[in-house]
Amino acid sequence: MSTSPSAAQLGVQKHLTSSIPLWVRTDQPRQTGMDYWKGPHSKIISATPGLEEYRQIHLAEDNPGRWPVTDGVETSIPVDRKIDGVAEVTFHSALSPLLGRKQTQLAYKDEINVFRRTLLYTGPPNSSRWYDIAGPGETVGARALVYLRRRDGVGAGEFRKFIKNQLVPALAGTGVLKELRTQTFLPWIEKLWDTPNVAHDNPHDQQFHASVILGFTDTAARDAFFTSTVIAELSNQLAPLASAIHAYDVDAALTYVKNGDILPHYEQ
Repeated sequence: MSTSPSAAQLGVQKHLTSSIPLWVRTDQPRQTGMDYWKGPHSKIISATPGLEEYRQIHLAEDNPGRWPVTDGVETSIPVDRKIDGVAEVTFHSALSPLLGRKQTQLAYKDEINVFRRTLLYTGPPNSSRWYDIAGPGETVGARALVYLRRRDGVGAGEFRKFIKNQLVPALAGTGVLKELRTQTFLPWIEKLWDTPNVAHDNPHDQQFHASVILGFTDTAARDAFFTSTVIAELSNQLAPLASAIHAYDVDAALTYVKNGDILPHYEQ
């Protein structure tokens, strides 16, 4: 494990990204829903004007929670709220969502074919940050997605500052990550993504306020990471600020739009 770099030492790209946690329908096999999302539904989203990137994060079916047990923090993922996947939609600019309204309406109508619940989390411009963490030629062979819930009484500014100035350098300083992306969210508003015939229930005590994508060389590196003393120490630092830390194993991260271009076939 290397010494943690400061946030200023890390190269970073700042973006405007929306994240949409998804739960597939339960009246058909889970894989049927995941395949439909991967296929027909992806084509609708990919055709949206103004996208810089569109990526699907497919979460493993078995996800009890990777984060180590921490006093006072919910680290076990409740079965009834366990997410199946997340759509990451990154825009060229703050005006881009307006360009895609027509295509978004098509996505609204198609959701019932595959999902039972969808939620939209978004942040202000530049709140989505992709850190330059991989060395030349290094690739990602395994990922984890971590959702953070801010503890009641902790200010949003304090929470964002901790993620930027303490969490990110500590994670980067482990020396094992090949991908590091963070998002901090604005307060959740149902009306921003109130699609028909699909549930959008998101009680206050179930809402999230930030997410982190972690990339590793392989699953062995991911396993070692979550059992390391560094993560145990970091979890204790997070405990006063976070009431829940849900760490999911990622089965696949599929990119359909990259650098503003629709890819002929998704990249994994």
